[in-house]
Amino acid sequence: MTPLIFLVLMLAGGLGAVARFVIDGLVRSRLKTTFPWATTIINVSGSLVLGLLTGLTFMRLEPTDLSVIIGAGFLSGYTTFSTASYETVQLIKQGRFGASFISGVVMLVLSVAAALIGLGVGAAL
Repeated sequence: MTPLIFLVLMLAGGLGAVARFVIDGLVRSRLKTTFPWATTIINVSGSLVLGLLTGLTFMRLEPTDLSVIIGAGFLSGYTTFSTASYETVQLIKQGRFGASFISGVVMLVLSVAAALIGLGVGAAL
């Protein structure tokens, strides 16, 4: 990896984190609930885009610099498994066991489904 790609990768990761912060704030300001919808929306949309990106580069067998910058940079900064885990644990600590189960399962199922849809669409293009 060239130093320029490394620098752009770092910048993309930072932009992904800023995008996550902005979208999280927008969703939380509109949905007044303790269920972690913002993190769910962020992780599912990031999984969809990563699946699409993977599908688009699938036939090349080797990722391009742009796909690495978007996938490993922007989307790694954008999506957040640790926040999803933390929010699920917070629901457990609040005694909201049903909501915590739904949070964990919904996040997993929707994220994997979105990645598969993106992969299919990307491979078809």
